[in-house]
Amino acid sequence: MRKILFILTLNLAIGNMAFAQQQPVTDLYLFEGLTINPAFAGSQVQFSTSVIHRDQWVNFPGSPVTDMFSVHSSFFGTKIGVGLVISNDIIGIHNDFSMYGSFAYKITTDFGVLSFGLQGGLNNLSSDFNKLNLKDQTDLLLQGKVQVWNPNFGTGVYFTNDRTFLGLSVPYLLNSTILDSESVLSEAKRFRYYYLYGGTTLDINRDFKLKPSALMRFQEGAPITLDLTLGIVAYETIKFATTYRLNDNLTFLFELALLEQLHLGYAYEYTLSEISNYSNGTHELMLNFRFKVDRIHGGLKCPAYY
Repeated sequence: MRKILFILTLNLAIGNMAFAQQQPVTDLYLFEGLTINPAFAGSQVQFSTSVIHRDQWVNFPGSPVTDMFSVHSSFFGTKIGVGLVISNDIIGIHNDFSMYGSFAYKITTDFGVLSFGLQGGLNNLSSDFNKLNLKDQTDLLLQGKVQVWNPNFGTGVYFTNDRTFLGLSVPYLLNSTILDSESVLSEAKRFRYYYLYGGTTLDINRDFKLKPSALMRFQEGAPITLDLTLGIVAYETIKFATTYRLNDNLTFLFELALLEQLHLGYAYEYTLSEISNYSNGTHELMLNFRFKVDRIHGGLKCPAYY
């Protein structure tokens, strides 16, 4: 049964590559918004660097594994934000490596800060068919390694103040080819998709705050996904949250400020489908390090939450 389920999952993954390939979405995007929106660059004012590891469907052969590195900061006061995201996503024999730089211009108003962002970079997508254990070794359609480099760019807007955040982004504007025209997957495309999200902070008392939020993702040729999150901030140090992804999974996550500069994030995702019978769920871990450079950030206030 495990083999049958794995084959079905692999078919779905290849189908997604052929018609509606999606970038992986981290469950911890609330703690590192640059992973979904270039306009978030510099929103934490100081230098902020994060390392994220995501292990999806643990104990499931060929399951997705994602590693991300991000760094960003504000410059010229809080007018400019600059960032970089490097990620590597593996599922079965397929690998997607990407590197994208971000630039954000911020306008401070009486209501909050409005940021306009752009990003640009490259994806290297490859499939190594040599890793397959084939019964028919003469099948020419499943031989060798194929790869392609694709440039792309995206954009986004982001608004935040002491209580509220709102974002809209299109990380990849080009419907780029996933593999070269001579390969068996020549019709595979990466279709653009859109993030629309927002949330607010409500005071419970002096030490506890409530943070409801939502994220919608739209993609051409794919169903809409909706994440509903309810979080609690305790003593401005610990953040707990639960996310329900419509008809998909339930996620429990937290972020802990070990030090003022060092933050630890963790998420556990429980799949609501039958895959949960064969997998120990999805684990995601984040380490975030923040620091000020007096010449750049001296006298500037860093936000507590976003």
